Amino acid sequence: MTLHAPLIIDIAGLTLSKVDRERLLHPLVGGMILFARNWQDRAQLTALCRSIKKLRPDLLISVDHEGGRVQRFKTDGFTHLPPMRALGEMWLAEAKAKTHAGPLDATNAATACGYVLGAELRAGGVDLSFTPVLDLDYGASGVIGDRAFGRDPRVVSLLAKSVMQGLLQSGMANCGKHFPGHGFVKADSHTDIPIDRRSLKAILADDAAPYRWLSTSMTSVMPAHVIYPKIDSRPAGFSSKWLNDVLRGQMGFTGAIFSDDLTMEGAKVAGSTLDGALAALHGDLEPWRHDPLAERMGERVRLREALVAQMVQWAGHLESLADPAMRRLISGQIARIKALILRFEQAIAGLLAEAPELAQREKLLRSAPGVGPIVAATLLAPLSANQATAAADAPPCAVCSTLPRCPS
Repeated sequence: MTLHAPLIIDIAGLTLSKVDRERLLHPLVGGMILFARNWQDRAQLTALCRSIKKLRPDLLISVDHEGGRVQRFKTDGFTHLPPMRALGEMWLAEAKAKTHAGPLDATNAATACGYVLGAELRAGGVDLSFTPVLDLDYGASGVIGDRAFGRDPRVVSLLAKSVMQGLLQSGMANCGKHFPGHGFVKADSHTDIPIDRRSLKAILADDAAPYRWLSTSMTSVMPAHVIYPKIDSRPAGFSSKWLNDVLRGQMGFTGAIFSDDLTMEGAKVAGSTLDGALAALHGDLEPWRHDPLAERMGERVRLREALVAQMVQWAGHLESLADPAMRRLISGQIARIKALILRFEQAIAGLLAEAPELAQREKLLRSAPGVGPIVAATLLAPLSANQATAAADAPPCAVCSTLPRCPS
C-alpha cells in the first residue's frame, strides 16, 4: 500500500502524550523520528515503538543512528559502532598477516556494521536509520568529519554499499546523505547557511559520484541544506534542478527523498518551517512571501492538494483490505481528510473573494508537480519540556485537533 503522508515529526519524551497521539493521527503525518531524549533503555524503546504501531501500523519509525558520534542509543546492550572513518582507514591500511586491513577486510567489516546496526534497531521496533553518509571528507567540515568514510568517492561508494548490504540482511532499508555533498563546505547547516561555489561539473565528478554509482542500491536519499549558487539559488533539498533534473533525471534514482531537519539554519532560507515543508514537497514552486494573501493562498492550496492526493490513494486501497482494524483505521483517516479538505476549500474561497486576482495563482498551484514519487518533509524540531507544555496549551484545530494553522 502506498499512502502519501509526507510529514515526519518527533515527540518530546519517553512515551506518547495525548498531544503526541493526536499529531501522529494527523492525515499528513507519515512517520516519526527518535532522538536520544526518547531513549531510556531497550524495554522502554520497544514499548514506545509498539505503542506507535498500535496507534497507526503504517507509521515509519526512524532515527539518525550511524555509528560514532551520531548514535542515539548506546546503552543496555546496543553495540558501540565505530565512526565510518575507521572503515575508510581500514581500507587504506596495509594488510599484514596478523591484522585485518585492506579493501576486502574493510568491506567485510562495513557489512558487519550495517547488519549489527539494522538488527539491533529492528529488534527494538525501529524501521529505518538515516544512514550511510556519502559525503566526502575534505578535512574542513566539523559537522561531517569522521562521519564520512573518506575522501575518495570510489572508496566511499564501495564501503557504503557494503553497509547497505548489511542493513538489507537485517531487513532494513537505507538512506544516502547528504546529496549532492556536504563535505566540501566548512559551515555547519545546523547553525549556518553553507554555500558551495563549485561548478556542477566539479560536484558531479566528485561529491555526487557515489549517488550515481549507488542509484540502484539506495532506497532513499536525504539532500543537503547547502546552496550551490552556480546550479540553483536554493538549497539542494528545495531545488527541482537538483532533485528532479540531476538526482532523478540524470542519475535515475527512483526511491524516496527525505528532506533534512527543517528547523536547521540551512533550511530557513525558505522562510518558516511550513514554508520549508512546502518548498521540499514542491521544489521549484516559490512561496510568494512578498504578498501575504498570496502566501496564505499558496499554503492552503498546496496542503489541500496533498490531502486530495492522499484521500484518493487511501480510498483506492480500502476495498482491498481484509483486516477489519486496518479498514476502520483507514476509514477514519479518510473521514478526517474529507473534513480538512472542506475547511481548506472554505478558506480558499474566502481568500478568492477577498482578492480575485489570486485565481490564476490558485490554478497554477493546483496543477504544479512535486518531486515525487515520495518526498518526505522532515520536521525534526526538538521539543523542550516548556515547548511541549506550550504546544499542549495551544488552541487546536477545530477539525483535526492537531495543527493550529490547518486551514484558517
